[in-house]
Amino acid sequence: MERSQLFDLMGDLKLYGMKAAYDEIMATAVKRQHEPQRIVGDLLNAEISEKQARSIKYQLTIAKLPLAKDLDDFQFEGTPINETLVRDLAGGGFIAQQRNAVLVGGTGTGKTHLAIAMARSCIRSGARGRFYNVVDLVNRLETETRSGRQGRLADHLTRMDFIVLDELGYLPFAQSGGQLLFHLVSRLYERTSIIVTTNLAFGEWPSVFSDAKMTTALLDRLTHHCDIVETGNDSWRFKSRADDHTPTRARAVSATPTSSDDASATAKTRRPRGSKLDADLECTPPGGQVSDANQAIPTGLSRRKPIWPSTAAIRWSSSDKWSRTTWPARRSTALPSSTTLAAT
Repeated sequence: MERSQLFDLMGDLKLYGMKAAYDEIMATAVKRQHEPQRIVGDLLNAEISEKQARSIKYQLTIAKLPLAKDLDDFQFEGTPINETLVRDLAGGGFIAQQRNAVLVGGTGTGKTHLAIAMARSCIRSGARGRFYNVVDLVNRLETETRSGRQGRLADHLTRMDFIVLDELGYLPFAQSGGQLLFHLVSRLYERTSIIVTTNLAFGEWPSVFSDAKMTTALLDRLTHHCDIVETGNDSWRFKSRADDHTPTRARAVSATPTSSDDASATAKTRRPRGSKLDADLECTPPGGQVSDANQAIPTGLSRRKPIWPSTAAIRWSSSDKWSRTTWPARRSTALPSSTTLAAT
């Protein structure tokens, strides 16, 4: 049978992985003289690998993850996060036991990053999941109720292996929305694992659901089989922003130079007023001074004094704005009078 005919049959059977790997597998088989059973096995393995890759790609798409985050991108150093527990959850073992995970911490501590990374890792292992912002989920449940289709979303999520509820507690919602969310969690109890990210301690949850008894019942179901990950309160965003704005002039200088070159580099003598800069000295011809002063000035420039005053004439005001003091007044106080000079 011709190669083109084989490709047509593979396309009819939707054996796209086998079709893509056929030429490579056959070339290797001819070169190494593989047996027919080995060739068929390699073709089947190629098809299985391709189907798994397409399945993972599809599951990542329908999970609606907002960003592509992985644990390798997260810096655990300097945080109170239990890295061993997080990596264990990313392995997906909690899904088989219908356990839940709650990530508690302040804003900017990496809760959403870790939840997304755990979800991606579980999906790569073959699990099915869905990501929701809590407020968006509550709005969808209310819309479903108003349209007379209450319970359809809950039925769909019970067939998932896990769901992610992000940013619980950042925005309050109506009491009816809290009741719908409680009903959903009750439906998912011991069926679908739930990953929750929140900035509130458990004692503050009644402020979101507006019903203390219902909140207690929800926490009882959610934390029955649950792993809690505390991310602390130090915002990574503020920390990275402070590092980005660190002044470059605040570099430590050795107080004890080892050579005269180091001494000249660390403590430069102040130039006397009116002396030439290094650039001026380099531009001076070997004979000494330029004979014609106009030749030293580029075309289009003129000899003018700088329009900005000395840095001593600028101060930082209490209103956090730059303000310029009266220059003549500061100048007159800095210079001694002629009478004083004569007396000395």
